[in-house]
Amino acid sequence: MRLRPAPLEDWLRESYFTADIDISSSGVHSYSMAELRALTELRHDDLDRLVFDDGYSLGAPAVRAAVARHTGDVDPHRVMTTSGSGEALALVMSALLGAGDEVVVVRPGYHLLVEYVTALGCTIKDWHLDPERDWHPDVDELAGLITERTKAIIVNFPQNPTGTTVTEDELRRIVALAGEAGAWLLWDGAFRDLTYGTPPLPDVTTLYERAVSFGSFSKAFGLPGLRFGWCVAPTELLTDCVHIRDYTTLHVSPLNELLAQAVLENAQAFVQPRLDQARHNRELLLGWAAAHSDLVSLAAPAGGVSAFPRLVDVPDVDAFCDALFKKSGVLVIPGSCFDSPQHIRVGFGGRTDQLTQGLERLANALQETRR
Repeated sequence: MRLRPAPLEDWLRESYFTADIDISSSGVHSYSMAELRALTELRHDDLDRLVFDDGYSLGAPAVRAAVARHTGDVDPHRVMTTSGSGEALALVMSALLGAGDEVVVVRPGYHLLVEYVTALGCTIKDWHLDPERDWHPDVDELAGLITERTKAIIVNFPQNPTGTTVTEDELRRIVALAGEAGAWLLWDGAFRDLTYGTPPLPDVTTLYERAVSFGSFSKAFGLPGLRFGWCVAPTELLTDCVHIRDYTTLHVSPLNELLAQAVLENAQAFVQPRLDQARHNRELLLGWAAAHSDLVSLAAPAGGVSAFPRLVDVPDVDAFCDALFKKSGVLVIPGSCFDSPQHIRVGFGGRTDQLTQGLERLANALQETRR
């Protein structure tokens, strides 16, 4: 297995920490430890009692139960806690898939969901999201991609980077298509709690026995540095994941799980303020795009906190993003990181003042390209 470099991570590796204004992120404004303790009423004594023993292979029972309640009252025995959802995705894909397996992936898409199965030697079939449809998924197109050989369908709705999502009826049709083929359905739900105008989608594991869902603190919870995630899967699949994990991370840190349990038991206290902020920022972004329709073309994101506008008159978007960072201190992600070279990813989940300043500098830079 040989993984190719991840262009998104290469782009962010250093600039993420040195940008004057970061409007690139796919997550919300991060919380501090002081804010975490205030929102959970976690005390110093609770931390002091912690013993740094090894942890459970699948996660501490109380934490798995908290994940199960947050996910939708699923069976806690079907939950595995991980170091971010990235570890869960890697474990599940490694346990399920191998060379020659036919897998459907979404493009443009997050690199882990595409490149990992490519490195495993799977036969990839692309479900393309069309900008002419405002990126909205065409489930009929998905149906045409699935065959009797399809081993897995891998999706992330709400989606990164486009912000598109599916309706509950479309979700149920995707489940039905997977069921007809006997395929696994891997559903990355990192943005499940961040939706606009519609409630969050039901967890796919409550609808289909060969489904696996993934969740994370890195997006809606504003706790990317905690590196806490999970998956919900059939117990026999989790056993296979543990056998792989025995050679790598073994378990999640008991400190992370202590904090994660406290957060999960107060989930709305973390998610709701950031959702309210994102909703406000989304309107600001849409207003900015409408005012600069000669410079950008933007489909309104239905979920998550990233948008994927097309730059109208920029021949080399990578060079433009590099110059924007070096001259104006503004960080955005070039669409080439998602195989869409005329687009950029803009994050609107952070501080409103940063978004306002970043968009102003972005518009000025775009206008400069026309002079």
